[in-house]
Amino acid sequence: MSSKNDAKLGIFIFAAGIVILFGKLGVFGFLGRALWPLVILVPGLFLHVLFFSRRAPASVLLPAGILTVYGLLLGLCNTWGWGLMSHLWPLLLLGIAVGLYEYSLYSPGRNGGLTTTAVILGLLSLVLLIFSMLGTGALYLLGAILIAAGAWLIFGRGKPGGRKKWNGGW
Repeated sequence: MSSKNDAKLGIFIFAAGIVILFGKLGVFGFLGRALWPLVILVPGLFLHVLFFSRRAPASVLLPAGILTVYGLLLGLCNTWGWGLMSHLWPLLLLGIAVGLYEYSLYSPGRNGGLTTTAVILGLLSLVLLIFSMLGTGALYLLGAILIAAGAWLIFGRGKPGGRKKWNGGW
């Protein structure tokens, strides 16, 4: 056997020993527990790269947007605790909205109804996120907003002449 082959075989055996030792020490289990959201995030980013390098049709943007947002959300919760999901769950709707919006933006047909649906779903997601972050305090905020809106309507919407008087159409 030549010395080149001996060196290659030695490197392979050395690497196999390192892998076995790290496996027994739990390094791969830790990496799997810490980095599993990348299994969702990386395909989403890869689909974006495929589309923007003009190797895939616009239809790949729908799963690309969803996977990217979900991968980021799951990575955030995996890093800082799964208790965050009780407040961040509306971002699951945002993932669908991002995928729909990207598809409607770059698809050849440019369907306006799809864009409207994506925007409405995204706004719904953000409103639900705000209410989720505020918790029960959101009801107090909603009450205060309704009181302010009612007062604004009652007292003339800020017009200099005050409230318009209704004369009954006479």
